[in-house]
Amino acid sequence: MPRSVNKVASRARRKKMLKLAKGYWGRRKNVWTIAKNHIEKGLLHAYVGRKLKKREYRSLWIVRINAAARLHGTTYSRLIHALKEKGVVINRKVLAYYATNKPEVFAAIVKQVM
Repeated sequence: MPRSVNKVASRARRKKMLKLAKGYWGRRKNVWTIAKNHIEKGLLHAYVGRKLKKREYRSLWIVRINAAARLHGTTYSRLIHALKEKGVVINRKVLAYYATNKPEVFAAIVKQVM
């Protein structure tokens, strides 16, 4: 009895991967083994990049909060400590938004907690 292979499923798997390789240059887009390797590497970089993006945004927010806090005579660390002591629950993303786009609101927050 001949060996049974599911040709439909294996072809669909390859087509799905080669569809992801669309836009690649040279043999990367149409040779199965080369395309598979580059797609896997690209997906790995995409996964890592999503994690790095979160890290970079948080550091950007901290820089913006620190710059605005120094305009009001304090530092980032003192401001965050004061917010925690007063029990003000506001995240860094929102604080950075207020620091850059609504300085009067940020000033009111600083005045409230300091």
